[in-house]
Amino acid sequence: MAGLWVKKPLAAAAAEAKGDSLRRVLGPWALIALGIGAIIGTGIFVATGEVARNVTGPALMVSYVLAGVTCLFAAMCYAEFAAMTPVAGSAYTYAYTTLGELFAWVIGWDLILEYAVGAATVANGWSSYFQRILARFDVTLPASIATSPLAYEGGEFVVTSAVINLPAVLIVGLLTVILIKGIRESANLNAVMVAVKVGAVVFVIAAGAFYVNPDNWTPFAPYGWTGINFFGAEVAGQHTPAGKPLGMVAGAALIFFAYIGFDAVSTQAEEAKNPQRDMPVGILGSLLICTVLYVAVVAVLTGMVPYTRIDEKAGVATAFAQVGLRWVDPLVAAAALAGITSVLLVMLLGSARVLMAMSRDGLLPRFLADVHPTYRTPWKSTVGVGLFVGLFAGLLPLGALLELTNIGTLFAFATVCGAVVVLRRTHPDAPRPFRVPLSPLVPLLGLGLCVLLMLSLPAQNWYRLFAWMALGLVIYFAYGRSHSVLGRSGVSPGGPAGSAP
Repeated sequence: MAGLWVKKPLAAAAAEAKGDSLRRVLGPWALIALGIGAIIGTGIFVATGEVARNVTGPALMVSYVLAGVTCLFAAMCYAEFAAMTPVAGSAYTYAYTTLGELFAWVIGWDLILEYAVGAATVANGWSSYFQRILARFDVTLPASIATSPLAYEGGEFVVTSAVINLPAVLIVGLLTVILIKGIRESANLNAVMVAVKVGAVVFVIAAGAFYVNPDNWTPFAPYGWTGINFFGAEVAGQHTPAGKPLGMVAGAALIFFAYIGFDAVSTQAEEAKNPQRDMPVGILGSLLICTVLYVAVVAVLTGMVPYTRIDEKAGVATAFAQVGLRWVDPLVAAAALAGITSVLLVMLLGSARVLMAMSRDGLLPRFLADVHPTYRTPWKSTVGVGLFVGLFAGLLPLGALLELTNIGTLFAFATVCGAVVVLRRTHPDAPRPFRVPLSPLVPLLGLGLCVLLMLSLPAQNWYRLFAWMALGLVIYFAYGRSHSVLGRSGVSPGGPAGSAP
């Protein structure tokens, strides 16, 4: 049992960070662009409409602030770890150095859920916008390949007449090929798409502000200010007949998906030129920029049209059509398509790096850590992620994927916040190029807010999380535990961060 708690020495993690297997080509602006590329996308262009209409009303503005503050606390914790141990594994490596191998496995498995299922969610939204653009040219895909064979209605899965969401599968395949080609090419493509979508977001804010009617913000919180439940039992606020929480806090838990991405920057630590300096800049900079843009967009969107008339699948694009600016629809849809593509790119990128880190430690098959001799990318883990994401994106609906991604992300964030507190006690003198201010207050606030938002998600999400974790534990005890590099090397689980005997 002692092997379950073995911790990776900080020196070992630091040695991995100094390796030359991946190319260090990313500077601070490239990292900020990767963060923005991962954050702005489905949250604004897809999820906002559904949550504003059905869960929060105009109070979604406050939901974004609450989610942003939660992310800010977690982001500072990520930044401290990323500067200390700039390794590709992100929260997985942080847990390995502080909480032990079993916790590291749980977090690594959870990160795969966050990034891979998040990528599938984004691919699903990409397909919807792609088909909107095709419709402008009177092109309609056959129903059998236009959507997933399952719909998610009222918390239940319903079988449709479709066979597969083919556009979602194809975009995943295309980006997988680009990611194998190289990190520089991927970062350059991301930078172009970020420029397009940030320009579109600024346009939405500037142009839409002229059509804001303050009366549309009344009532501001038609579903209430809370929306907290515990495994389906109401604690505070309203809920649907199916038990789904409603209200501002419930909305923050759902649109939390919109912020997923800043943590993905930490998975590029081994490809940053100066990770100790640039990782905190990339993580915090991208989060702050996106929070300001998010709140402004939601204020404009809910001010342009009543929340009851916001389109659930393409809220921003259709809002302009409803105020008479139909020419804006294809422009916003095209920019949204570029924006969602960059989110998908970074999600796939993060998934492959986490898989590579876990495989390098022996917890998953070692071949997944192989680096391409020419392109210097973890090509086998990238292919594996592409296949997994393509399968989920092609077969599952947006709603189910969105909620499943959120609870996995919140769980990872809560663990990182707690790990900062642990490492401050076990390694008080370790070099910290970036330090979380007011510790342990800030990490504990981040931990508490993450748990609060997790309790604002429907009970089904907890059950799916438990099922995913149970599957992960089966894989760990059947394979990972016996193949662990640290477990077989005789590193002692005792002492701070598993000091070698």
